[in-house]
Amino acid sequence: MTEIADAEEVLRRVTGLGLWRRGAERAPHKPLLILLALGRLSQGGKRLCPYEDWEPGLRQLLEEFGTPRRSVHPEYPFWRLQNDQLWEVEADGRMTRRSLGADVLKSELVKFRIRGGFTAPVYEAFRRDPQLVRQAAQALLLGHFPASLHEEILCAAGLDFESTVRRSRLRSFRDEVLAAYGHSCAFCGYDVRMGSADLGLDAAHIMWHQAKGPDLTANGLACCTLHHRALDRGAIGLSDELTILVSAHAYGGLRFDEHFVSLMGRPLRRPNLASSLPKQEYLEWHRREVFRPPSRDGG
Repeated sequence: MTEIADAEEVLRRVTGLGLWRRGAERAPHKPLLILLALGRLSQGGKRLCPYEDWEPGLRQLLEEFGTPRRSVHPEYPFWRLQNDQLWEVEADGRMTRRSLGADVLKSELVKFRIRGGFTAPVYEAFRRDPQLVRQAAQALLLGHFPASLHEEILCAAGLDFESTVRRSRLRSFRDEVLAAYGHSCAFCGYDVRMGSADLGLDAAHIMWHQAKGPDLTANGLACCTLHHRALDRGAIGLSDELTILVSAHAYGGLRFDEHFVSLMGRPLRRPNLASSLPKQEYLEWHRREVFRPPSRDGG
C-alpha cells in the first residue's frame, strides 16, 4: 500500500519552499511548477512524467507570470524542487552526477528522458483530497502573486476552481490611494462611481506585497480594473519620470490602440500630494521584476 503524507505536513512544505533569494527579486519558479503539477494531477495525469512533457507548460507559465528575463529555465525548478521533499526525479545513471543545488543540463534531461513528479506519498495525499489541492494552490497564489493574477494563473495551470484568497490589508491603504488620485485611474482617468462607491477602481501596489512592498500611498496607484491587471502582468509600467510605458509584447486591435497605445509616453496623472508620488525604488522594482521589456517606443 502506498504511503500517504499528512495533509498538514504537505501544506507546511508547500508554504515553506526553499526559494532562491536576492533582495526583493521574485522567485516564482517552484510555485509555478507545483501549480502545473496540481493541475495535471486534478486532470488524472500520471505521477511521474518525462521532463520534455513538463517543459512546454512550465515554460509558458514562466514566460507569462515569471520574472521578465531574456531566457527562462524550466529545468532548474524541475531539478531543485527535490530539495523540498515534495518532488522526485528518476535520474538515469548515465547523467552527470551533481548535487540538487547545482544546475542540471536540460540536454541530459531530454536525452535520457528523465522523469519527475510529486513523491508517491505527496501525490496520494493530493489525489485523495481535492480540498488539499485547493488549499495548496491558494497558499501558493497568496504567497507569490497579486490577487489580480490568480484566476489567470489557475486557468493556465489547468486548475478548475476560483481563487477565493485575498490578502488582509489595511483598509486605509485603498482609501488613501484612491483619495490621493481623486478617485480616478492614474493611467486613463476612469472615474465611474455608483452612489458613494467607486465602480471598477482599485488601489494597486507598484511593488507587490509578496516582495515586501509596503501599504503606503507612495507604493500605490489608483487604477481601473483593466489597467490594474495590465500593471500586474507587466503590459504597462512607469519610467522614473512618471511617463507611461507600454510593453512591446502587448498587442490588439482598435481597443488596444485606445486603451494602451494612446497612453504611451504620456505623463501619469499626478496625486494631489507630493508625498504620494511613486517612489523610485518601487518603480525600479516593477520595471525589473514585472514589466515586460522592451517598451513600444524602444525604451
